[in-house]
Formats: sequence, C-alpha cells, structure tokens
Amino acid sequence: QVHLVESGGGLVQAGGSLRLSCAATGGTFSSYAMGWFRQAPGKEREFVAAITAAGGRTHYTNSVEGRFVISRDNARDTALLQMSSLKPEDTAVYYCAAQSSGPDSTWYPRRADKYNTWGQGTQVTVSS
Repeated sequence: QVHLVESGGGLVQAGGSLRLSCAATGGTFSSYAMGWFRQAPGKEREFVAAITAAGGRTHYTNSVEGRFVISRDNARDTALLQMSSLKPEDTAVYYCAAQSSGPDSTWYPRRADKYNTWGQGTQVTVSS
C-alpha cells in the first residue's frame, strides 16, 4: 500500500497559481487511481479531481473545470494538481488520495469513501 505526502500549498492572492504535489512511496504507484479532495473549515470534504492509473482519463468538479489540471508522473511516483486563476473560495486543506485499480483501469473514483489511502493534507489559502 502506498504512503502519500502532499506539498506545495501556501498563501496566494486571488488570480494566482499554485502547484500541489503528491509523492507516493511503498507501492506500485502506476496501479493506483489518484484523486484530489479539499476540505474548507466547517465544510465536508469535497472531490476536486481524479486521474486514472495510466493518466489517460481525468475528471474535475465543475467549480475547478478549466482552472485546475490534474496529472501524474508514474516514473517519479508523483501526482500533481496545477491550480490557476485561484479564488478565495478555493481556500481549503487539499488532500491527495489513492485507490488500487490496476495499471490499465479506466476507473477514477469521485467519492471519498472509494479511496483507502490518504495524505496528511496541505493548506491552500487564497486572499482576496
């Protein structure tokens, strides 16, 4: 089972960009579907984006479509979330998650309860 560590969070002004990284160790990263979720204070954890094990398919929640890009580098066991045109409502703790799916799977879970491995989270704060 993989172990996940996020990095790249921080404070940015509205309209700015950040790139989050999720480094995986201890498993066959290329066999895991990956997802990004976020949780704002007082709110439930929500889906942001997901990508299949080989990286061929992606999916985004409507509020980030066109602004965020999920990708992965299976040679470096890393998943990325490039965030652009950030808004104050994007402020949250961002988590990456992994779920074993097989290397050729076209499955990318969009529900948090479908993932069994989570990172510790990284704070993203967007000021207005």
